[in-house]
Amino acid sequence: MTARLIIICSALSGFISVAFGAFGAHLLKEQLSSRLYEVLQTGIQYQMFHTLALLGVGLLMLRQPIKGLSLTAVLFLAGIIFFSGSLYAMALSGQHWLGAVTPIGGLLFLAGWMNLGRVAYRQLS
Repeated sequence: MTARLIIICSALSGFISVAFGAFGAHLLKEQLSSRLYEVLQTGIQYQMFHTLALLGVGLLMLRQPIKGLSLTAVLFLAGIIFFSGSLYAMALSGQHWLGAVTPIGGLLFLAGWMNLGRVAYRQLS
């Protein structure tokens, strides 16, 4: 992935995160059970955290193309899709079995952070 594509993906992810936050706060808060609303909020929170991390990766790549950072970006994006996406789907559909997908996203997030640490250790020292 190029720095440009990573930054574009982070902008889109940030947009989606804010949109879900507004949609949830203004339209869904009264429609969802407190548990499903909490699930939605968790998805939004983790998406925004990793959107900012993705933006940081993209900006770092603009400054200095470092081998391995593309993988970090892919892992963060996949984590957003699996983790937050499964929580959004569960909250909106009420299908609790979708929660079984969420840990895959969590593992992808962890792998992204580990890869970022590996890249920093190897390339930035």
